[in-house]
Amino acid sequence: MKKISFLKPVFSFLIIGLLITTLSRLFLFILFKDRVLETENFWYIFPIGLRMDLILFSYLLLLPTILITVLSDTLLKKMRCFFNIYFIFFLVAIFLFELATPNFISQYDTRPNKLFIDYLIYPKEVIGMLYKSFLPSIIATIALLVGLSYVLIKFRKRHFGMQFTEYKTKMMLFPLIAFMLFLGARSSLTSKRPINASNAVFSMDQLTNCLGLNSFYTVAFALYSIKNEGDSEKMYGKMDHQEAISRVKKYMNVDENDFIDKDIPLLHTQKSETQLEQPYNIVIILEESLGAEYVGSLGGLPLTPEFDKLTKEGLLFTNLYATGTRSVRGIEAVVTGFLPSPSESVVKLNNSQTEFYTIASLLKEKGYDTSFIYGGMVNFDNMGAFFNGNGFDNIIDEEDFDPKESVFHATWGWSDEDLMVKANNYFKSKKEKPFVSLVFSSSNHEPFEYPEGRIKLHDKQKNTVNNAMKYADFSIGKFFELAKKEAYYKNTIFIVIADHNTRTYGKHLVPIHKFHIPALIIGPNIPKGEKYNKLCSQIDIQPTILSKIGMAVTTPMPGRNLFKLPEQVKGRAIMQFHDINAFRVGDEVIIMQPNKAPLQFQVFNDTVFTPVKLDNEFAKDALGHVVSASYLYKERKYKLNKKKVYLSQF
Repeated sequence: MKKISFLKPVFSFLIIGLLITTLSRLFLFILFKDRVLETENFWYIFPIGLRMDLILFSYLLLLPTILITVLSDTLLKKMRCFFNIYFIFFLVAIFLFELATPNFISQYDTRPNKLFIDYLIYPKEVIGMLYKSFLPSIIATIALLVGLSYVLIKFRKRHFGMQFTEYKTKMMLFPLIAFMLFLGARSSLTSKRPINASNAVFSMDQLTNCLGLNSFYTVAFALYSIKNEGDSEKMYGKMDHQEAISRVKKYMNVDENDFIDKDIPLLHTQKSETQLEQPYNIVIILEESLGAEYVGSLGGLPLTPEFDKLTKEGLLFTNLYATGTRSVRGIEAVVTGFLPSPSESVVKLNNSQTEFYTIASLLKEKGYDTSFIYGGMVNFDNMGAFFNGNGFDNIIDEEDFDPKESVFHATWGWSDEDLMVKANNYFKSKKEKPFVSLVFSSSNHEPFEYPEGRIKLHDKQKNTVNNAMKYADFSIGKFFELAKKEAYYKNTIFIVIADHNTRTYGKHLVPIHKFHIPALIIGPNIPKGEKYNKLCSQIDIQPTILSKIGMAVTTPMPGRNLFKLPEQVKGRAIMQFHDINAFRVGDEVIIMQPNKAPLQFQVFNDTVFTPVKLDNEFAKDALGHVVSASYLYKERKYKLNKKKVYLSQF
């Protein structure tokens, strides 16, 4: 043992680190045991967890171990401070990520990932939300971090003090040490590729699987995986791009003769049911986190009396599914109609900041006024830059509201009530000019702040998700009450739709029931008091609306015009849950995970998944959709070709 005493700081770091991650895993197991115990072989999280922890620590120990082994005693004495800082910094960082994990799992049903990183970019909103919703956790986290830092600093010499060994001995041991580090980081000598997060997947439950990881690893892996954004083939498998496009077209319900540009493979003409001298306006009200479980008319909690009343005036979609779990994914689906993929939303990606199709870029060319109206800061999630570069000429955000005329300001901006009043005032100012607008709510977002005296509370405590949903519904009702008094109302198609649900969690790889959202279309020539019950997706809504505006349009959207979808054609929905993709047709779903073979299930009531034999053609269809998304984005082929004039438009 004396010969390897020079590695004492390395072993101390490893033991303390394993103690932190293992105790954290045990705590999370106890915290979520009711869910985890339902998983067969749930105890795998502990041996898998140990393996993944050793991978992390092998990477972190690579630099200090090599330095301690190859440097002379004289240099090591001069670098004592560096080693102390290195070991203490990473142990405290690992501890911080583990402390943040319980609340993150409670919100997102998985360990910290890229979303955790994304939120760090917006400290104003996030700090306000954390302060108001998680103050006790923040205080406890700070206290524990200070405590650990104090102990590590006080006993740094005991744990990380240098032990000197004859240099010749260290050199003799170096090959063995290097091999052990290599083996620890790779965790396999037989596998073609190093072990990674995919190897921690052993069950159908996303939460249980993620407990076999550690949070420093998941955040680091998310940062590393950014290089694969927009390249689904590295995650799910390769496919010829033309084959992928043809598989997407197969589901579009568009006649082959209506595809009009080989350079933009999905660009097609969509005819209107009627031709109007003045086409209709479009108002999209995108509701933050309004899952179907909160909507009374969809069998959810009785929190939406105003929305429920409005269903008598329009067409309610009862079987509609969001494409993702974040607002930017909902914006992507509703505003651009783009296919979901494992990459970041196109709202935030570089290639889509200009000349990327949106409903605004389409209708701006037809003489429409185009606007985005939001009560918060438009720089959040890069919304302002994306909208400004893609056809939205008028962007109204938090700074454009008059505090004297507004009723309530919250962490995420002005209340939904203020937003709806602002939107109505803007629309009536357009007079005869046609307009298209995206109105994005925020009141039903953590920490659920809203003005007093507007609603009868559903929960006794004021700032809860249920009460915030009820207030958001109150604001929807107020908007329509105001709009009905204005001249523009009779010439406008309105769509009220959610961006996603609140907490998306469940015991399956993709909790489909948590993607169920409401959508309601109200306007001229829209059926009143009727329901559309077939399975459908957020990406189908824009093509469906455009079919009613009173003019033919040309778009690259792969979504379907649901008014024209034949009865015998099964509905389709595509859902992205972190790095897992679900492609559902009828009651069959393909689940694709990174670096793993696809799985197929028969789904009953959104919650019962029965494994069935894989239909290879069906699996290829699923892969074709994500490969097409990657291809269209990277090659900038999701746009309008403004240089060409198509005879079919006239």
